Formats: sequence, structure tokens, C-alpha cells
Amino acid sequence: MDSITHIALGACMGEAFAGKKLGKRAMIWGALAQSAPDIDFIASFWMDTASDLLAHRGFTHSFLFLFIAAPVMALAAEKWHRPHDISYKKWLIFFFAVIGVHLVVDAFNNYGTAWFEPFSHQRISFNAIYVADPFFSVWVGISLAALIFLKRAHRARPFWWRFGLVMSGVYLAYCLVNKFAIDQLARAAFVQQKIPHQRYFTTPAPLQNWLWFIVAGNDSGYHVGFRSLFDKDPMIKFTYFPRNDHLLDTVSDHENLQKLIRFSQEFYTVEKWNDTLVFNDLRFGQMIGWEKPREHFVFHYFLSHPSNNELIVQRGRFDKWSLQTASNLLLRIKGN
Repeated sequence: MDSITHIALGACMGEAFAGKKLGKRAMIWGALAQSAPDIDFIASFWMDTASDLLAHRGFTHSFLFLFIAAPVMALAAEKWHRPHDISYKKWLIFFFAVIGVHLVVDAFNNYGTAWFEPFSHQRISFNAIYVADPFFSVWVGISLAALIFLKRAHRARPFWWRFGLVMSGVYLAYCLVNKFAIDQLARAAFVQQKIPHQRYFTTPAPLQNWLWFIVAGNDSGYHVGFRSLFDKDPMIKFTYFPRNDHLLDTVSDHENLQKLIRFSQEFYTVEKWNDTLVFNDLRFGQMIGWEKPREHFVFHYFLSHPSNNELIVQRGRFDKWSLQTASNLLLRIKGN
């Protein structure tokens, strides 16, 4: 999830925990705890891009980090607010819950969350919600605004933290239902169209949960398509992209390439753009792919020019968007 959503979610949890006793200071603790795993952003100041990709949502999003950070924050909060009647045990449970929720929520989108670092490099991705979904964030955002505005003793404060947490939870459950439905449709399409695949994934297209991006294939290449929950035509139209591993022969021993392959979880293709060798991580979708099935992928890393790879995950996310593109996205969501 984006940082603002984490802050709002943590603030609501803080209010639920100790709003009556600590006032808005409880919201601050919740926001800090919910933001703690994202301190990994500082790695970008000294790491190269490929290493930074693995560092983000790496150790600071692991269960080991949770078991280190929660007791430290609980001790700090317990000492800071003395005298009070909140036991260290209650503080500990609170910080475990808030940081733990961050780790779990982040695993619902497609970046991958390293729950088991440093013991395992496996990344958990449920691919059920887009990384910045306003329909998830709006509820805790409204609640945060209300809690900031309302006075400490206002009787409506319990309603607002419950509203934010419950509605966000309901929407997340709704996303899981959509995920299950899309997976069923995708697997049926693979059988019907005789698409060979060793691996596949489905993930929401930008900013919503009704149009989904589907990728299926093997070490030879991948079939890529979109499916709306409102599509009436049962056929999913796929476009094939060869993986082109042979293009990597001259750079196969490069450390950065090995990191990119590990990060991509094998969902990658290689292309040549003029004289530039490009590595695509398919998990982040295509730029306006619902309009142009052959469009470039959002995540593209220039193997030939590594110095040009800043903001690699973000740079293509909304590239080529316009009002017409947004309108076409809405039309595509409505169904074919």
C-alpha cells in the first residue's frame, strides 16, 4: 500500500487502542508503527537499483523485523507516557498488531513481501489489490480526517475508527472474492485455448479491482491479457511475448541481472529497443495495455544503460495516460 494509506490505517488502530487515554497521541503512535517497515527506503541512498528492488519490502517487512521492532517501540511508548495505566504487555500487543497488519496488507499486492528474510528469499504476493487502490484507502482516509477534526472527548470518535477499519476490511475481502472469480475464469481460458504454462498470475489493473491483468506461460514466453468481471464474452484475448533468454547470453554473468531475475519470480521477458537491451518484469502490467495489447511493460530495466534506471517501478506506471486513456479504462472495466 502507499504511505498515506498506511498512516491513516495506523492512526485508526492507534485511536482504537488508546484514544480515550492518550488522545491524538495514540494516533501518532499508530501511524509511526504502521510506517516503520517502510524505513527500507533509505537503502536507495547507497544501493544500486537492482539491489534496492530486493531491499524494498525485504528484511523490514519480515517476521523477524516484527519481533525486533514491536518490543522496542512498546518499550519506548511505555516509558514516554509514564505515569499511565497501560501495561507494557498491552503496548507490545498493539505494536505487534499494527506492524503485523502492515506486513499482511503489503502482501496483497504484486510487489512481493519478504516475510521470511533472512532465512528465505521467498516473497509472498497474493496479487489481490492494486498497490494504490482508492477504494481501499478512502475509508481510512475519511476516518483519519474525522478523527483529526473531532475533539478528544467527542462521542463520535469510536464510530469513525470502526468505520475506517471495518470498511477497509470489507473491501479487502471483496477483492479476494474477485481474485477467486478471475482465477477460475483464467484457468478455464488456459484449458480452452490450450495455453501451455508452468506458472501464471492474475493481478488488478491500475486503481480498481474489476479489470484484471493475466499472465501465463513458461520459460519460452508468456501469454498476456485482460479480463473484466463484467465481460460478457467468455473468451480472453491473449497476446504472446517470447521470453528471449538468448538475448542475455552476453550479460548472463552480471550480478544485477541475477537479482532482477530473482526479483521477477521468473515472470520476465527480454527485448531490444534499437541498440538497448531491456529486461521486463511482467508482474507490474503494461502501460495502457487494455488499449494497446503490444504496449511496453511498466517495469523495464535498461541492461545496456544501468545508470538510466532510477524510479524503475514508478516511471512507467502512468506513462502515456491521458483523459482519453482514463475514459477507455472505464469503458474496458464495464466489459467487452
